[in-house]
Amino acid sequence: MKIYVNQNAARGGNGSKESPFKAINDAAKIAVAGDEIIVAPGIYREYVNPRNAGREDARISYISEEPLKAVITGAELVTDWMPYEGTTYVTRIDNTVFGSYNPYIVEVEGDWYFAPNHIHTGNVYVNDRMFYETQSLEECLEGKVYERSWEPEFSIYKWYTCQDKETNETIIYANFQDLKPSENKVEITVRRNCFMPSEKYISYITLSGFTVCKAATTWAPPAAYQDGMIGAHWSKGWIIEDCDVSGSKCCGISFGNYSQENNDNYFFHKHVKSPTQMERDAVCRAQYDGWTKETVGSHIVRRCHIHHCEQTGIVGRMGCVFSIIEDNHIHNINNMQQLGGAEIAGIKFHAAIDVIFRRNHIHHCSMGIWTDWEAQGTRITRNFLHDNNPPEFIKARPDRFDQDIFVEVGHGPMLIDNNILLSPCSLRVATEGVAMVHNLICGSFVMVGSGVDSVIDGKNQPRYTPYHIPHRTEVLGFMTILHGDDRFYNNIFIQRTPIPEDYLDGWNMERVPSNLEVGTHVWDEYPVYEDWIKQFDIGVKRPDMGKLASAHFGHLPVWSHGNAYLSGAGSFAKETDKFVSSENAYVNLVEKDGEYCLDTNVVELVKDFKVHTICTETLGKAFEPEEYYENPDGTPITFDEDYFGDKRGLNVIPGPFATVEASKARVY
Repeated sequence: MKIYVNQNAARGGNGSKESPFKAINDAAKIAVAGDEIIVAPGIYREYVNPRNAGREDARISYISEEPLKAVITGAELVTDWMPYEGTTYVTRIDNTVFGSYNPYIVEVEGDWYFAPNHIHTGNVYVNDRMFYETQSLEECLEGKVYERSWEPEFSIYKWYTCQDKETNETIIYANFQDLKPSENKVEITVRRNCFMPSEKYISYITLSGFTVCKAATTWAPPAAYQDGMIGAHWSKGWIIEDCDVSGSKCCGISFGNYSQENNDNYFFHKHVKSPTQMERDAVCRAQYDGWTKETVGSHIVRRCHIHHCEQTGIVGRMGCVFSIIEDNHIHNINNMQQLGGAEIAGIKFHAAIDVIFRRNHIHHCSMGIWTDWEAQGTRITRNFLHDNNPPEFIKARPDRFDQDIFVEVGHGPMLIDNNILLSPCSLRVATEGVAMVHNLICGSFVMVGSGVDSVIDGKNQPRYTPYHIPHRTEVLGFMTILHGDDRFYNNIFIQRTPIPEDYLDGWNMERVPSNLEVGTHVWDEYPVYEDWIKQFDIGVKRPDMGKLASAHFGHLPVWSHGNAYLSGAGSFAKETDKFVSSENAYVNLVEKDGEYCLDTNVVELVKDFKVHTICTETLGKAFEPEEYYENPDGTPITFDEDYFGDKRGLNVIPGPFATVEASKARVY
């Protein structure tokens, strides 16, 4: 059945084409499996709470009649601004407007939130841009540049809030600078979510073609309830496609954790167990609660434009398993820099089991893709990532979390292939079991052999992390990270970022193991397989368990073959089949009218260096889960297609492009 919604309809509609509903949520209350909700253009200032689940063979689909013309927003217009002082105005909002959730009382806080700012989940917007919240009215009146902001010219637009308990009102002050509120669109967020079921297991929903913007979302750490402007809330089989998602205080889209009794922001509230222990607890509680492939995950986000959110574009913990994130444009995440903590990225997934990230364009985020804990069977392929680092005018610490990809405390297999990685740091690799194949890598590797354990009072506290039955969620075991078990085949490395003479002066490199040097040389201390396996007395009938202990807890081996190293990039000392050139190599990003091409000569430099075709058999199994680098359905992969999906043919060369001509084509 088709159900129609039109904001301009008269009240009392029945959802028919002749008498449509006025609100999307009216349709959401009655839609059942197989129904389509057709939404006419308009601005729908409401919270849509889907009540019923679809089925795999009969989805419930919400469709914008004209692409992006139906807008779901958590904001309301404010037109009664009164002059206060200088360019600052004031308004008062009756608190009954907010119901049980007042975003001007609720603060952004929780596990893994480190920012010193005490700011609220609400926000002020002018012409769809977020103002910067201040800690005092005086700071709002001053309207100074916020030094940490990546957009300093806009950071002078400030707001401040307080409560009038006598009148039960929220007071908001806003410094509009050169803008007049009466001549511009000014909104404040009043709702926590835009499109998200309040109950779990509302599965097989499609959201297609909507603009979704401005919501007072909360901080979304892993061992907590994770919400977003759009959220699947612990269900299965959602499709979010062709949407424009922006303006969330924290997260744009959530496939995250449900609210676990007694383990929702446990560390923040109780402190007595470590936050990493809470993450282990979250996994085990979810197992008990029925976290399986049959009940949760298998979502798709495709062809969406996700931007200007301040924690993540897409977040997920466990509920993201078996999902596909493809053909999305994600940018300008956390550019205001008012939020800080260990949960910020263009995409931040915990337990990305069998998740595929492909053909996404991610840029100008404080981090591109972050897969944290249990990245097993995960594949990052044919993505284009660049400028995921602070602007040059920001004096960034070298231990900042700014890179294209971060893989943290997992056992693999994690497959990264056919990507273009142009940021100064390509991969933070505080993990094991990573395979990189046919990438163009212009940034460094950091946290090699570190970043997984904590040293507390002089004692090492290892971070034991789960690994799973292959292609399932059931836990197979727990183990600390040994490091290594990494594979590098047919990549191009180029030292694109110059290394300054005063590089890292004044920093303790034992505490901050970061660098700007590109290449696999940072694994030089790791064994190759042939040397590693000799330690185990293979074939000995009664091996000495004590003798083998150091081998059981030592670094795992590294494989490196067929890579090209240009402009001073360093190679793994034990790699024999490699190409090294001292010729001037360059990779310049050319953008025109929203289209991106590379101005580069790297493929011309390596085109005569022939390498082998890589496949699942070449890569073998990740050590701890004993799982092959393969497709989610268990079938093998042959890397015979390039970044564009074109066949490599018989003459295979390193990097993501099969030919010199391909390297000159539009990459996005």
